[in-house]
Amino acid sequence: MAVIVGVSVKKGCKIAYFDPDRLSLRIGDEVIVPTSKGVEFGVVTSPPREIPETSVFEDLKKVVRRATDRDRQQKERNEIRRDRAFRKCQELIVKHQLPMKLIDIDYAFDGSSITFFFTAEGRVDFRALVRDLASALKTRIELRQIGVRDEAKMIGGLGPCGRTLCCALFLDEFHPISIRMAKEQHLPLNPAKISGVCGRLMCCLRYEQDSYRRFMLWVPAVGERVVTERGEARVVLHDVMSESVILELESGEKFALPAAYFGPEPEEVEIEIEEADDEIVEDSDIELGEEME
Repeated sequence: MAVIVGVSVKKGCKIAYFDPDRLSLRIGDEVIVPTSKGVEFGVVTSPPREIPETSVFEDLKKVVRRATDRDRQQKERNEIRRDRAFRKCQELIVKHQLPMKLIDIDYAFDGSSITFFFTAEGRVDFRALVRDLASALKTRIELRQIGVRDEAKMIGGLGPCGRTLCCALFLDEFHPISIRMAKEQHLPLNPAKISGVCGRLMCCLRYEQDSYRRFMLWVPAVGERVVTERGEARVVLHDVMSESVILELESGEKFALPAAYFGPEPEEVEIEIEEADDEIVEDSDIELGEEME
């Protein structure tokens, strides 16, 4: 068995897994870990656990060390530099009159590079901006255009449910969401009701989709006529939460029957999202990058 530990390097970023290298780590411990951009300051978010050797990631790296006071001081200095770099970038965006909105900055722990994240309606020619930033900050500069979903993930906030946004709290990646999900869950097709703060369809539409899809395979469709002990009736509503079906007799009387009345529950079904004319599938976020020493 191998041991792995989950570490969050940046707020809102996907949890990365490392070999704790025999260190006794707990949730909340601060560590230094290797990344593609060099060593980074991270926080343990998932305690060490054992997994089969066959499940070990090929590129699994070891935790370098526990964070020291010197590392924490370096992190504090980077925060100050980050704020200055953010303000400088905003000033230069105004100077060059670029149609872009600066969202966040990723400042490398060793100060070797700075990544600026921004949103824009289309492509932006930011070559002059990169040159000015590199000259002012004396380090490698990268500008990356992101989508509105990533913007919400970075900034955070509260969703319509009153809780912290799922993308900022625990979602590691964005999955395609379609308008058909809202239809199958009998939700009002009102953009204000099914859209998140990012303006896209809410990610939570996917959470219970498999349950709704399985239920629809289990019971008669809405509008279908069935024969019951009370006579022939028409299906008028599916109540997935209570696992029941609402039917209406010829007389207009409505009554409910449990889903089990129509047979045993089907086995697990794999939900596939197919693109169709009546679906709005989220596009992958645009990423553009340019570096300059």
